[in-house]
Amino acid sequence: MSITPVPEYNYQIGGSLPADAPTYVWRQADEDFYQALQAGEFCYVLNARQMGKSSLKVRTMQRLQTEGVACAAIDLTRIGTVDMSAEQWYSSIIDGIISSLDLYEVFDLCTWWEQYQVLSYVRRLDKFIDEVLLKLISQPIVIFIDEIDCVLSLPFKLDDFFAFIRECYNRRAEKPDYNRLTFALLGVTTPSDLMQDKQRTPFNIGREIELTGFDFAELDPLGQGLLPFTPYPHAVFSPILYWTGGQPFLTQKVFKLVADQVTNMPQGKASSWVAQLVQRHIINHWLQQDVPEHLITIQNRLTSSKNFSRLLELYRDVLRMKRIPIDDSPEQIELRLSGLVIKCERTLQVANQIYAAVFNQRWIEKYIETACPYRAELDAWIESGYDKALLLQGQSLQEAKAWAVDRSLPQQDHRFLLASQDYEQQKILQTLETARQNQRKLIAERQVADARLQQTQRSLKISLFVLAGVSIVLVVVGIIIWMRR
Repeated sequence: MSITPVPEYNYQIGGSLPADAPTYVWRQADEDFYQALQAGEFCYVLNARQMGKSSLKVRTMQRLQTEGVACAAIDLTRIGTVDMSAEQWYSSIIDGIISSLDLYEVFDLCTWWEQYQVLSYVRRLDKFIDEVLLKLISQPIVIFIDEIDCVLSLPFKLDDFFAFIRECYNRRAEKPDYNRLTFALLGVTTPSDLMQDKQRTPFNIGREIELTGFDFAELDPLGQGLLPFTPYPHAVFSPILYWTGGQPFLTQKVFKLVADQVTNMPQGKASSWVAQLVQRHIINHWLQQDVPEHLITIQNRLTSSKNFSRLLELYRDVLRMKRIPIDDSPEQIELRLSGLVIKCERTLQVANQIYAAVFNQRWIEKYIETACPYRAELDAWIESGYDKALLLQGQSLQEAKAWAVDRSLPQQDHRFLLASQDYEQQKILQTLETARQNQRKLIAERQVADARLQQTQRSLKISLFVLAGVSIVLVVVGIIIWMRR
């Protein structure tokens, strides 16, 4: 297997590759995406960041355009999400289509939009597609919408928009022109996050395009950049793939590192030399060396998740056991979207050795303490054999319950919090029972005291009566004695 050198070869780390970039690596997804869109299928490419989605879009658009397909590309990051109204969003979508297809010379969006103010926004989009776009463009049309996950930040729902895409496909039976129109969505999200209504979603009639990492047979375009420095570029393919797992961003980055220093590679020691290169320039002090940001992006995506605690627990299981079965739980899907793990033969595994070295057990322990306010108490409770004395109480329990609201927690966390709550309730009941017993005791003592008081009062009354009688007798005797005298 030989590689043909390319003049003025430059590795590009990050960002969309130009359509003619020599470093573009062809994958099976390229052919799947192209063939599906050619056939008029609705396609979606939903994957982790920096997996080559935008570059795939650029390359596929170029291939389609050479076949006479009109391609409109809309990047939702350019439309925005902050303080945006539904009207602005829908009109921006139409504006993006018009701009991409150079239709402003024959179509005035502002005037047209004002004419249909009485209609809903999605109805105006529908009318634009039906009465303007399909009339002005006679060839097949593909509308690419990139960064579709941006819609999750909008202050309004877009269920009607995705239902509209589905309706465009359903309308093909009635209006043949709609066979010329298709859509492609790209982003970092899941179909269920975008739209949960299974009856209206387009994703159950569309085709998912799966992006995977590079393999050995696909690396020749990247090997071209090494030819000016070594006649044996294939010697570093396997060592590079060992560390990057074929992850596009990391693979481009390591190839560039190798190209910059390949003249120093000892003969016959490619594996150890690449390992030292990766360790020195990527793994060691990775926070400072992560330029452009890649590892930091993964960390930020994880730590900003409301399911961070559960994701850490799940990732810790993957790291410890090497592979765990796929169950397509929301947490597993979210962890896959971070890029940290990949699907492999119905199991999850860490995507590559660079991730395993950076996001290691020590990293997990560092964040697992900050992610969960009661982690130390939980671990101590489990290690003690579930000693009730180690359960949360009082303010600590209230803070833990407040933190756990709206979070997806592991089963042992639920068990710990419920046990803590039950234990606190038992202690409250015990306190109340003790208080009731003390109250009953006080009542009994008061009743005894009252009885004694009543007895004393009766004795006092008798004594007073006796004293009064004696006094009367004395007075009478005194009077008698006085009268006799």
